[in-house]
Amino acid sequence: MQSWSDTALPTIPGAGPPLRLYDTADRQVRPVTPGPTATMYVCGITPYDATHLGHAATYLTFDLVNRLWRDAGHEVHYVQNVTDVDDPLFERAARDGVDWRDLGTREINLFREDMSALRVVPPRDYIGAVESVDEVIEFVEKLLASGAAYTVEDAEYPDIYFRADATEQFGYESGYDRATMDRLFAERGGDPDRPGKRDTIDALLWRAARPDEPSWPAPFGAGRPGWHIECAAIALNRVGPEFDIQGGGSDLIYPHHEYSAAHAEALIAGRRFARHYVHAGLIGLDGEKMSKSRGNLVLVSKLRAAGVDPAAIRLGLLAGHYRRDRMWTDAVLADATTRLDLWRRATALACGPAAEDTVARLRQHLADDLDTPKALAAVDNWANQALNYGGRDSAAPGLITTAVDGLLGVQL
Repeated sequence: MQSWSDTALPTIPGAGPPLRLYDTADRQVRPVTPGPTATMYVCGITPYDATHLGHAATYLTFDLVNRLWRDAGHEVHYVQNVTDVDDPLFERAARDGVDWRDLGTREINLFREDMSALRVVPPRDYIGAVESVDEVIEFVEKLLASGAAYTVEDAEYPDIYFRADATEQFGYESGYDRATMDRLFAERGGDPDRPGKRDTIDALLWRAARPDEPSWPAPFGAGRPGWHIECAAIALNRVGPEFDIQGGGSDLIYPHHEYSAAHAEALIAGRRFARHYVHAGLIGLDGEKMSKSRGNLVLVSKLRAAGVDPAAIRLGLLAGHYRRDRMWTDAVLADATTRLDLWRRATALACGPAAEDTVARLRQHLADDLDTPKALAAVDNWANQALNYGGRDSAAPGLITTAVDGLLGVQL
């Protein structure tokens, strides 16, 4: 599957400190220690609706990571999937009277446009579930052979499930107790009441073919992939085990990321799927959770169509710390628009106060668990000094412009 157009990153003089990020599994902020090529897998969209601000906040989080790695001189192998075979896609297509493949193609194209507008650096590998079916089949065969998976005793629909107890470390990523796992499994796409399962939280690996659903032939029976095994297969086959970061929204911690890690670890004899598990907070609207079911999504494409500068959208989402759940309001957008104007007026000056210290602070704050509120405040301080008191450094406005572009992804 084709990614979106690349975003050229400028070279910024100097260097910043090593990146440190909060690891969900270890429950602490600790250094990220990639080799010459940094590796990252971030869960992508299910293309049945347009990109909303919750999606955008997640992908901006990992875009900052990508930019910081590149600023530090790393090559970056970034992989993102598209779950283009899933129940919500089929349900929306049936509701709207369109082919599920056409709906998926339309929404993937819109997502690409939104990511390009927000200046998100594209992944090297952008892989759809449809493209990875053969990989999933291979992995399911191995899990069945090892005893980590089983087929339910159902003559009509012999679905295949992964045993939650197949890995000794299951549960280490989320750290949730069993009661929380039970609740979230039911709330987030699981099927605890499926007859024939050995444990209510065993996760679907392969859904046997049903009427009016797409399916693919497999040695264990025609069907289609489960959600979690899709990500395990795509990640392992692109960046291998123990890659640097698995990322996504905090609502993916369990069951999705817990199971994708467990699937992979059952295949690679217990080695840790990712070195860091990093999760972005959720975005609400005017005090309420933003969700498709509530009908209160704020779509990036609609904001752009209304004339909102994508740089202001980006600044609005970066104004809060990535790990916090936070609200999008008219005031957030107004503040971001004001900030963008401040920065543009300041960097349009012929001269300004020396900027090297500001760039160093910008790097320092971002390297400290992506502390964007402090990073934005550092640029605010320089811009206010430039506009209120002037300066004699003719190179400073250009240096700030370059640093803000390269590190924050905001074009001035």
